[in-house]
Amino acid sequence: MGCFFSNRRKERPKQYSWDHVDPKDYMFSGLKDETVGRLPGQVAGQQFLIQDCENCNIYIFDHSATITIDDCTNCVIFLGPVKGSVFFRNCRDCKCTLACQQFRVRDCRKLEVFLCCATQPIIESSTNIKFGCFQWYYPELAFQFKDAGLSIFNNTWSNVHDFTPVSGELNWSLLPEDAVVQDHVPLPTTEELKAVRVATEANRSIVPVSRGQRPKSSDESCLVVLFAGDYTIANARKLIDEMVGKGFFLVQTKEVSMKAEDAQRVFGEKAPDFLPLLNKGPVIALEFNGDGAVEGCQLIVNEIFNGTKMFVSESKETASGDVDSFYNFADIQMGI
Repeated sequence: MGCFFSNRRKERPKQYSWDHVDPKDYMFSGLKDETVGRLPGQVAGQQFLIQDCENCNIYIFDHSATITIDDCTNCVIFLGPVKGSVFFRNCRDCKCTLACQQFRVRDCRKLEVFLCCATQPIIESSTNIKFGCFQWYYPELAFQFKDAGLSIFNNTWSNVHDFTPVSGELNWSLLPEDAVVQDHVPLPTTEELKAVRVATEANRSIVPVSRGQRPKSSDESCLVVLFAGDYTIANARKLIDEMVGKGFFLVQTKEVSMKAEDAQRVFGEKAPDFLPLLNKGPVIALEFNGDGAVEGCQLIVNEIFNGTKMFVSESKETASGDVDSFYNFADIQMGI
């Protein structure tokens, strides 16, 4: 007598997307004296691992989920936008450019990092770690930031927290403001990777190049808030170019959602003018520094952006309060 189930069609085992992933495609391991990389579209949001590499140039021209770099020595590394964390462990004498949500370093020494990080960078049990602002461009990079869920305006690259400080010593510092990115992280030389059209000039960088925690050159700062619209990002970039071109410094930027109570605290008596605009999406805030920054910014806004709704500090006496009020609120919102 046949089995009761013998006529039933055998069920196929379920298949998942990760069944077709070869881990070797998302890993560089045990390499020495090589230039390697991944082109746009070749990582597509997967996790990536770099380990046990020496004297290598490594370029990941795509967005990824998380990246771990272990036991690497004397390597040059570029990482496209990372949705989660980048974690360096037991590395030394490496130079990097990268963008991520979270950045961590543990048991490392002598790293140079041009960084875009949405949250406070963390170092632990590490020495001689130097930071600069992310400065990089290629045509696919803006879309990769979007795919990774990162804003080009949320960059706390210089607000570093050291979990293991040593009394009387500084385990980290900032790279010179005039440091040339390409001198530290050179462009790739292989024919395959050269096909990615990279530029490293500050005025072409996807991420606005900011001074961060460096000492301000003037007691006068200006806060500008741009409200969500069709051309908000383009307007922010144009304003930065105009202000920097006139000799002012971009200190920091933020993109964050605001509620009515937030607007009251930041904009004061002008809040009612801006409340209807807050429902359209996050605002972008820019802080500029330099003697005459407030007047200079107001002139540019009136000449170039006439008719575009923006909040601009009214005077240098109130500007510092506007700046502190907004960025304290923004840092709380972002959990920094």
